[in-house]
Amino acid sequence: MRCFISFMFLQESLLEPSVPDEHLLSLKFVFGSSAVQALDLVDRQSVTLISSPSGRRVYQVLGSSGRTYVCLASCHYCSCPAFAFSVLRKGDSLLCKHLLAVYLSQVMRTCQQLSVSDKQLTDVLLMEKTQEAS
Repeated sequence: MRCFISFMFLQESLLEPSVPDEHLLSLKFVFGSSAVQALDLVDRQSVTLISSPSGRRVYQVLGSSGRTYVCLASCHYCSCPAFAFSVLRKGDSLLCKHLLAVYLSQVMRTCQQLSVSDKQLTDVLLMEKTQEAS
C-alpha cells in the first residue's frame, strides 16, 4: 500500500522540473537506499524501453556495475541478483533499484525508447537467459 501511495503523489510532482524535498524523503522512507540508487540510474538515463511491433515491451537498465538487466514492469520482475535474493527469497524489499528506476522513469517520462523487431526482442531475452546461466 505504501508503494502505491508513493507513486500516486510522485506521478504529479515528478512531471514538474524539480521534485519537492518531502517527496524525495517519502521515496527514501518507503524504499530505503534503493531510492537514491534508482534516482541516480534515472539521472544517468540508464533505462531503455524496448518495444516490438507485436506490442511486447521490456525494459533494459544499465546498472551501476555496468551490467544490463532486463525488467518486466508488467509482472514486477528484474533479472538482477538483488531482486532474486532480497525481493523473492528473503522478502525484505519491495523491489530492486533497477525496477524502481523503471517505474520512476515511466512517471518522469525519461525512458530511452528503442523499437526493434519481434526477433530482435526475442534475442534480447534469450541473451539475458544465457547471461543468467553463466
